[in-house]
Amino acid sequence: MTQQTSNTQGIAKLGTGVVTGASAGLGRLYADRLARRGYDLILIARRGDRLDATATELRASHGVAVKTIVADLGAAADLDAVVKTIAGDASITMLVNNAGVSTFGPVATTSAADLLTMLNVNITALARLSQAVLPGFKQRNRGALVNIGSVLGYHSLPMSSVYSGTKAFVLQFTRGLQDEVAGTEVRVQLVTPAATATDIWELAGLPLSNLDPATVMLAEQCVDAALAGLDLGEAISSPSLEDAGLFKAYDDARGKLFGGGQTGKVASRYAAKEALAA
Repeated sequence: MTQQTSNTQGIAKLGTGVVTGASAGLGRLYADRLARRGYDLILIARRGDRLDATATELRASHGVAVKTIVADLGAAADLDAVVKTIAGDASITMLVNNAGVSTFGPVATTSAADLLTMLNVNITALARLSQAVLPGFKQRNRGALVNIGSVLGYHSLPMSSVYSGTKAFVLQFTRGLQDEVAGTEVRVQLVTPAATATDIWELAGLPLSNLDPATVMLAEQCVDAALAGLDLGEAISSPSLEDAGLFKAYDDARGKLFGGGQTGKVASRYAAKEALAA
């Protein structure tokens, strides 16, 4: 893991925003939008050349301070170092957990290395980085945590079992964090994009050209919509979901499902089987 710091002095009034996966795609756009708003930045990604180019552009365009950290969040040592760095930085007022990886394909043909990478980056890194900033946010009663999930956190396909599982974790983990910070000025937002035009598709082995163009959102639109949702105070922002009532229906059903099982009794369909067996 390597670090580089700009020579820009001072801390923006809004504080410092941390963006993971900041060298391309949604992460790069989040970095740009936060810089436009006046945030200083800590940008984290594996590809140092792209990260440095992004940082140079943002310093020149927006006059903010930008620190870069070249790190593989799927590697334990790199993740430990990043956690230590951001946990000790009281200037941080926002974390965008954008870094994520995907390999599409059946579990039976997914390599162990690819499976572990998805678990390490999409779950372990996101959870540990969230844990690194939240104590400071709560102590200062200020801060925003943005976790990038996916509509595949609600739904699984034959080729997305692992990826969907990791994004389901992001969904439930983030909802729990929202309950933990209730009553404070700390914000926790879950963003659940559908198909978005980034390089994750090529990297996952499923070219974007395979998708129906009518279902694919531009990355710029996705980030701008998510930030608009944050400004509106949304706990969950789904950039392409027109009917917000669909999520309410889903959430109501989730609550009923959970409550429906809190009886302490065997359901009648199983009890009947037990009687026949006896």
